[in-house]
Amino acid sequence: MEFIAFIPSPSRGVLHLGPVPLRGYAFCIIIGVFVAVWLGGRRWAARGGQKTTIADIAVWAVPFGLVGGRLYHVITSYELYFGEGKHWVNAFKIWEGGLGIWGAIALGALGAWIGCRRRGISLPAYADVVAPGIALAQAIGRWGNWFNQELYGRPTDLPWALKIDAAHRPANTLDAATYHPTFLYESLWCIGVALLVIWADRRFKLGHGRAFALYVATYTVGRFWIEYLRVDDAHHILGLRLNDWTSIIVFAGAVAYMIVSARLRPGREESVEPVPVAAAEGDAGTAKPAKSAEKDEAAGKADTADTADKTDEAAAAEAAGKPGKPGKAAEDEAAAEGEEAEEEAGATARAESAKKG
Repeated sequence: MEFIAFIPSPSRGVLHLGPVPLRGYAFCIIIGVFVAVWLGGRRWAARGGQKTTIADIAVWAVPFGLVGGRLYHVITSYELYFGEGKHWVNAFKIWEGGLGIWGAIALGALGAWIGCRRRGISLPAYADVVAPGIALAQAIGRWGNWFNQELYGRPTDLPWALKIDAAHRPANTLDAATYHPTFLYESLWCIGVALLVIWADRRFKLGHGRAFALYVATYTVGRFWIEYLRVDDAHHILGLRLNDWTSIIVFAGAVAYMIVSARLRPGREESVEPVPVAAAEGDAGTAKPAKSAEKDEAAGKADTADTADKTDEAAAAEAAGKPGKPGKAAEDEAAAEGEEAEEEAGATARAESAKKG
């Protein structure tokens, strides 16, 4: 059956540059990480922090997030890697797809917590700043599913349907050529989530982790209905896919956190990052010489004033007929003159006594 309009899938998801494979899935993940760090750095600096702080903590958060995302996928889809006819080594082939956002956020938060503790930074404040960037990273990362022709939805003939090659179609719908592009739905939804969080954060000054909670709550709403469209194998509980139940639980937790946090800690943090020790010492070192210079200048003025006073005294003494000698020499001369006067007076008195006798 031919359709007038549809979204084509790439013929292959990897290109080889000599012996080096260039995989579209991996590129989407890498680009998403860079966008998240870039946007997070700008938002962190706008709140008074250093731009490099986000990247420094991402060194911890990103590897933890990748491991957590892969663990969640392998645990919830263990039948793909373990059992008869399966190869457990494939569980490590992350480039073939399979990252669970729930595990990525959970373990990524642990890595971010370690990085924040090393820098003396509040984890909720960090989470608020990076929330829109994470949503954009997800929007970009979802295009990796397009390269791998995976995680699409039910068959459809809509103009924006996604054409899937026969080798990647489910066994029960081999005759269907086009499906719902759930990767595109989620990508667009995540862009909307990022814009909503940025707007709400500016409008209401969200703090203490509430911007991150808003991201989680709004993402899970979209993930619920998008997950409902997917046809890939998944565990079901009471008629719903496992990720649907996860979305419900996480949504409830995020909303509860926003309500409780707003009551216990209203407003936003006044500062997000302590002043670096090196910078503080540098400021102090700069200030001390300035103060010393002021003291030296004041002392110089005092010395100049003393010298002027002594000069005035010397001039006055000279005007009276006595040459003035500043300092210790003048005092010694005055004492000597006093002693001579006393001796002359004593001699005169003795001479008068001798005449009377």
